Amino acid sequence: MGAPDREEYGPRTRPLPFERGTDGPRVIMVGVDGTRTSERAGSYAAGLARRQGAALVVVFVSSASGLTSLVPGMDAGAVQRTHDELADELRRECRRGAEQWGIPLTFLCRRGDAYGELCAAADEFQADMVVVGTSEQAGHRLVGSVAARLVRTGRWPVVVVP
Repeated sequence: MGAPDREEYGPRTRPLPFERGTDGPRVIMVGVDGTRTSERAGSYAAGLARRQGAALVVVFVSSASGLTSLVPGMDAGAVQRTHDELADELRRECRRGAEQWGIPLTFLCRRGDAYGELCAAADEFQADMVVVGTSEQAGHRLVGSVAARLVRTGRWPVVVVP
């Protein structure tokens, strides 16, 4: 069947009433995709969560690209296996990090559009801050990256890590 789409690691947080604008972020969300910049974003978010005593929500979005069907010879099954392997590796890193740093961490694995899924997760978890890495794809300079779209949304403070 596959791994669950939500797993929690590290210590439990004590439930507090939601209040935006408190003395620091209580929920920090980071989007990861296995790239170098998302690894740096994850490290930054984890360090910030540890220092602030905040919960960390790590979101990996697997987007089945429409390009898979357009490129001759590209095996959709192989692409999915690669995404599953990456999700498993990220899940292991999250578990290790939560235990090592003693931070409450929720790992989410979602499928779909990265921007839409990150927005939905930030709303679902009432994120006080969203952290993402800069895009490493050249085309995003023309079309706009997920980071740029999140900043334009304006519903949460967004930190873009180079």
